[in-house]
Amino acid sequence: MLKKLPCLFPFFILLSVVCSCSKTLVLSDLEKKFLKKNDSITVAIYPYYPPYQFINEQNEADGVFIEYLEIIEKKINYKFKRKQYKDWPKLIQDVKENKINLILEIQKTENRKSYLKFQPPLFESQQVIVTRKDVTFGNNIKNLHDKTIVLPKNYGITETLNSKYPDFTIVTRKDELECLVKLNSGEYDAYIGPRAVANYFIRSKKLDNLKINSDTNFNYEPSIAINKNDAILDDIISKVLTSITREEKESIINNWLYQNVTPFYQTSKFWIIISLISIFAFLLGAFLNYYLKFKIRQKTEELIIAKDIAEESNRLKTNFINNIPQEIRTPMNGIIGLSEFLNEENLSQEERKKYTQMIIGNSKELLSIIDNILEISQLQTKRFTLRLVEVNLQDVFQTLASNYKVKAEEKDIKFYIENNLKNSENMVFMDRTKLNKILNAIVDNAVKYTSNGSVTISCIVKYDFLHISIEDTGIGISEKNKDKIQESLASNTKNTVGEYNGIGLGLTIAKKNADFIGCQISVLSDKNKGTTFILKAPYNTVSKNKTDKVISQDKQLSKTEKHIILIAEDGETNFLFLKTILTKMNEYDFTIYRAKNGQEAVTICQENNNIDLVLMDIKMPIMDGYDATSYIKKIRPNLPVIAQTAYSIEEDVQKALDAGCDDFVSKPVDRKVLKPMLNKYFPILKRNKNKITNSK
Repeated sequence: MLKKLPCLFPFFILLSVVCSCSKTLVLSDLEKKFLKKNDSITVAIYPYYPPYQFINEQNEADGVFIEYLEIIEKKINYKFKRKQYKDWPKLIQDVKENKINLILEIQKTENRKSYLKFQPPLFESQQVIVTRKDVTFGNNIKNLHDKTIVLPKNYGITETLNSKYPDFTIVTRKDELECLVKLNSGEYDAYIGPRAVANYFIRSKKLDNLKINSDTNFNYEPSIAINKNDAILDDIISKVLTSITREEKESIINNWLYQNVTPFYQTSKFWIIISLISIFAFLLGAFLNYYLKFKIRQKTEELIIAKDIAEESNRLKTNFINNIPQEIRTPMNGIIGLSEFLNEENLSQEERKKYTQMIIGNSKELLSIIDNILEISQLQTKRFTLRLVEVNLQDVFQTLASNYKVKAEEKDIKFYIENNLKNSENMVFMDRTKLNKILNAIVDNAVKYTSNGSVTISCIVKYDFLHISIEDTGIGISEKNKDKIQESLASNTKNTVGEYNGIGLGLTIAKKNADFIGCQISVLSDKNKGTTFILKAPYNTVSKNKTDKVISQDKQLSKTEKHIILIAEDGETNFLFLKTILTKMNEYDFTIYRAKNGQEAVTICQENNNIDLVLMDIKMPIMDGYDATSYIKKIRPNLPVIAQTAYSIEEDVQKALDAGCDDFVSKPVDRKVLKPMLNKYFPILKRNKNKITNSK
């Protein structure tokens, strides 16, 4: 039997007179003969009105009225012919045509009295208004006068409402389920029917958009009805219903309308849930315990690493502080002293040139010291991004020799470059900035600790690795100190360069940058014979496309001989310096414009489509170089912009490139660095021309 459905009803009024004791059913001889003679008395069943009548899991009719029917059959020892209907209007039609003798469940109406005789109602249930949850009209039935009400066709409530409220808009559908589904979808505004039936369909069919809005003054009072032509059958049914005891009626009502409630803590489901929760809580606790221990170990390791880094940083800073006065004063003394010599009137041209070169050399050394200070700060506190670009190794070596030329000449040191690579092999993919820092640090030490002789830079490829060696004929390193340097290069925990009166940062900078780009540094040295540092780096060549070369050459040849450069620079001295460098480049014919701030640079580029290149200072008033470059690139995407600023740390370089700059040159601008950069954008003119210089 189907699991009993827990449905609540406001009132249940038992039909007929309820007696406190059992009554014996007594049928007359006529009634007995009638039953014996008519073996096919038909009862109409409409099993689509749960819990009163419905089809159970065994596909059989079940419910309150089915159980009443079984009691009636038992008491009169008669089996009715049951006829199931799926269509209520069809059932009513068959009754009118005398094809049905008895209806098991029906609501009494004035119209139905003409062809049916009704027994007293078995119980009473209030009719309710069902609406969607989002309705805003009131909860009184009179508020439905301008709404569309959907009701089952030929149902008692349909007849009642049509009679009581003829002005209501009522549409009919096959049954309650279809009515409620249509209401749920928004097709109609309201439904009226028994509370138990409405509750059952809303819950079982998951009509989540519906709610029982309010009660009405109408009741659902179902009873058994007999065809008006069957008077004897009506008497028999009346006697049977009267003979049903109060206990029997209560048994039916309790069986279908109530459910015994077992305390939740006595159910197996409750203990299964409690067990699962307990297991989950235990597993969660174990996981959290393991996770917390893991995080503690991780944080402890991070703290140890941070402590080691802090101690190393502190050692480097202490070493730096102890040596910086001497390191800075040495080039500064040279710059100040030699500058004073330049003021002497009897100074020869050769001496003046020599002193000027020495001032430049000392200035570059001082700038190198400042760069090292910034570099070590970056290495200790920042993370870097690897930027692989095309690098011409021959240019790198020539620039190194040029940078240390003056300092080497002062010590009578010669520079040799032994490049064993072919021209096509010199083009490699590498982080140019970090490669320069590594080689500069090593070459600086080589020049510093070599009193006479030479410094040789050589390059060769072995087993897909690039080997760059810097060999000097200096004082060399003792076995004891060489072991310390090897240990430093292996673990980077010690620094021994400070023992040679240096600032103590060169080797550390070289080592950290080498680690970052995947290189290794090794050292070979003999006391008083010289030292060789070897940089071993991954060798990634750049394959040039001949077609690209032709296109590039054609593009250069198509450019005009005169080139217009915009210098965005707010400082007078810096502008004059850049202007002088450009005007002294005899291979070019430049027209020079000037902007004193970023906003002015944008305006000039908007108004002059002939601007060929912009030298953009980063730090300017009104609008800085980053924003100015972004605006210029929006209006002139192909216009080359070269950033030039005193900010030379990697983070600022990347920020300039992200803003749209095509290249970057550090202040003070070195003409030997600027010229190759310009060669990428302008062809070199073979004949010299007069320079036309305008300031704006």
